[in-house]
Amino acid sequence: MSIFLSIASYCDPVLAFTLRRALATAARPEQLHFGIVDQSPAEWPRTEAADVAPARLTFVRIDPRDARGPCWARAIGMSLYDGEDWFFQIDSHMDFEPGWDETLAHQARLLQVGRRGAVVSAYPNPFVFENGEPVHRPVTNKVLAHVVNGTTSFAPDHPVLSFAAHPVDSEQALPGFHLGAGCLFAPGAIVQLFPYDPFLYFHGEEQAYALRLFTHGWDIFHMPGLPVYHLYNQAGAGGPPRPMHWDQAHEATRSVSWWLYEQRSRQRVTLLVSGAPLGIYGLGNVRSVADYAAFSGIDYAARTLAPQAFRPVTVAG
Repeated sequence: MSIFLSIASYCDPVLAFTLRRALATAARPEQLHFGIVDQSPAEWPRTEAADVAPARLTFVRIDPRDARGPCWARAIGMSLYDGEDWFFQIDSHMDFEPGWDETLAHQARLLQVGRRGAVVSAYPNPFVFENGEPVHRPVTNKVLAHVVNGTTSFAPDHPVLSFAAHPVDSEQALPGFHLGAGCLFAPGAIVQLFPYDPFLYFHGEEQAYALRLFTHGWDIFHMPGLPVYHLYNQAGAGGPPRPMHWDQAHEATRSVSWWLYEQRSRQRVTLLVSGAPLGIYGLGNVRSVADYAAFSGIDYAARTLAPQAFRPVTVAG
C-alpha cells in the first residue's frame, strides 16, 4: 500500500508541520514517499531524509524568483513519482486523522471496481491553529461535494469558473464533476495517464483536470469522512502568514508577471474545453464534452450553466 505524496510548497512555513502530521498519523509511515517541490529562499531550512523517516523523501528546491505558479510546481512534483501504488497530491498546509492512509486507500480501492479509474477528491474541511496546536473545524463529517459557486458565471473571454464545497448528508461516496487539486487521491497509474499540465497557472486547473479525467472515462468521487484537513488562508486561521505567488512583494523580484502566466493559462483552458489537440494534456474520446455537460450542467460549448451545476450529485455511484 505504498503512497506517493506530491507536495508543491511556496514559501510555506507550515510545510514542516504538514510532514510531521502526515507521518505521525499514518498507519504505515514506512510506505510513504514524499515528493516535495519547495519554492522557498535558500536560507530557509531544507527538508532532509531524516525529517521524514521512516518514509522516503525526494526533494527539489527552487528559488521563489524562478517559480512559475502552482500548476508548474505540481507538474514537477508529479514527475518525482516512483511507481507507488497510490498517488496523493496535497497542499503544504494540511492536517490528518489517524489512519488517513488506510482510510483513503480502502475507499479508493472500493471505487475502482468496475471502472476505468476513480479519483477521491474534495475541498477538505478546515482546521485552524489555537495556541500553536491544530484544531479541526469540520463543516460536516459526511460528504463535501463540489458545486459551481452560486455567484459565478461564464466570463465572455474565458471559461474559468468558481466552485465551492457543499455538505451532503450521505454515508456513501458520491460522484462529482469537479475536484480539489490540493486533495487528490488516485491509483498511481494516474501519473502516466494524466500528467499535470505545466502550462496552466492556477485558476481553472481543477476544471481542466476534471474534464480530462471525465472524457478519458475516469470518475471523480467525494467520500464521507474525508480524513484530511486544510488550513485556509483567511482571517482567524491562526497560522503564520503564508504568501502567494502573485503577491506584489514577490512580483517585484521577477521579470515575468503572474498575470502573463494567468492570461496564457486562461487561453489554454479555452483551447482544452474546445477539444483542441493538446497531446497528453488534452481530452479523451471515451466520453465527450457534451456528455460532461449533461452530467454536470456545465456546458462549455454554449457557455451556460444549468441548475444542476449548482447542486451536488446525490446518487451514490
